Order: sequence, then structure tokens, then C-alpha cells
Amino acid sequence: MRTAYATLIAVGLAAATAGAHHSWTAEYDGGKAVTVKGTIVKVEWTNPHTHFYVEAKDGTGKVTLWNFEMASTLALERAGWTRKTLQVGDQVTIGGFGGRKVLEHAVASSMVTADGRELFVGKPGQ
Repeated sequence: MRTAYATLIAVGLAAATAGAHHSWTAEYDGGKAVTVKGTIVKVEWTNPHTHFYVEAKDGTGKVTLWNFEMASTLALERAGWTRKTLQVGDQVTIGGFGGRKVLEHAVASSMVTADGRELFVGKPGQ
């Protein structure tokens, strides 16, 4: 009985963990390439993924808030990032792929600072 109970708990925990992490292709559309130039307005340095929120103006002056998901904080730190690599107010150009449900919830694939530095982005799951 104890073994069956322990197995049930282990299976439940594994299912909860698997459900908490999502597939890149389930969230984002590889056919919806986006490039956004704007200002960082919020940084979420959290796991399992880091998020950068960017306000960008289109040709008409309309401001759109973009939420770019990136790799884990550990993957970014291994590539030389710190919490201070990008700050609120920094100008960036971010390339990526739009969300399946909401285009502006995108995954980053490239990032360049205003002074031309290319930063490692990594992909979610790293």
C-alpha cells in the first residue's frame, strides 16, 4: 500500500512539473517573425524564463507593449548576463517570433543594444 501511495505521489508531481513547462511551438509561431525597436519598460529576471517588456512605436506613433520571453536566468548568466545587462529605459532592437494567441507575447531570437552590441538570447528551455 505504501509503495502504491508513493508511486501515485511521484506520478502526480511529475505531471505537475511537466505541465508547468510549455513547448516553444505551442506558444509561438515560427511563421510570425517580428522585429521590434523600442524601450525596455520592465524586466522580469525570473525562472523558468526571463521576460523583457518593450514599448515600441509604429509608423503612426501608436505605442505597443511587447512581452519578449527569453532563456532561463541560468542560461543567460552562463552567457555573461547579469541583472544589470539591460535596464528599464534602455533602447533595443529585438527579433523573434510572435505568439500564437497574442502576437505581442513573443519569443526573442536576437537582441541588439542601441550602441550595436549583439547579446546572447538563447531559447526558452535553456
